[in-house]
Amino acid sequence: MFIATLLTNPATPCLDAATVDALRNAWGGGDVQWLSPDIAAEFAIAEIPSNRWEVWKNLQTLGIDLVVQPEEGRRKAILLADMDSTMIQQECIDELAAEAGVGDHVAAITARAMNGELDFEGALRERVGLLKGLDYGVIETVLANRITLMPGGPELLGTMKANGAYTALVSGGFVDFTAHIAAKLGFDENRANRLLAKDGKLTGEVAQPILGRDAKVEALQEITATLGIMPQDVMAVGDGANDLGMLGLAGSGVALHAKPMVAAECDIRINHGDLTALLYIQGYSRDAFVAG
Repeated sequence: MFIATLLTNPATPCLDAATVDALRNAWGGGDVQWLSPDIAAEFAIAEIPSNRWEVWKNLQTLGIDLVVQPEEGRRKAILLADMDSTMIQQECIDELAAEAGVGDHVAAITARAMNGELDFEGALRERVGLLKGLDYGVIETVLANRITLMPGGPELLGTMKANGAYTALVSGGFVDFTAHIAAKLGFDENRANRLLAKDGKLTGEVAQPILGRDAKVEALQEITATLGIMPQDVMAVGDGANDLGMLGLAGSGVALHAKPMVAAECDIRINHGDLTALLYIQGYSRDAFVAG
């Protein structure tokens, strides 16, 4: 059996019963289960419909996401998450660059790197180089004034951890930020790159080896091996090209508000929902959420 889940942005709920019932009838689905009124609903189907992506595209115009996946094993034991533009709403290096007066230039490089147009490691070195001489203390300023959590993050972490899941934050960004976000949200561990500093100033260099696409895959492999859990039991979430390796290896690879080339390679695409979408597609109802 498979489960079809329809969901939308909790901030602007627009999922109506008529839309859900029409699709259930067209696909010969089972009874509709409302996971949250006006926000998320699901029903069982016997097979993946041949017009799945055509329907997905049509629903996108209504502000509705559609996910079709096997019913068995959809609730995961590990959450492996990217940070920038995933668990938080910003790209940390872009915010540091804004403080250094090179924000637009760095943001343009970031966008190209995340869309797979540039080599990730080369692009990271170039961007970090532009931060040379910036006061190390600016990191605290950026954390306090520029960084905001992605909606739904506390509920995602709280609910999965309450149900026994292990959670890891794995970022191509910087540990100065991941350590803070991991502690705030309750991640069990975090991995990221390290900015180098001397005499209170950033040197414009990043410690080796650089954590990029391959390192995220290695993190997934190491964590699952340590816990004795298969990659099939992992939910990975990210938005950029350097996330594709772990998204492809995980049992559920979620492209969250992702770059087009990333979304195109993932069967689970969340463009309208927030991070609570990752709970709905696992079958959690709103009344089962645990605030982090």
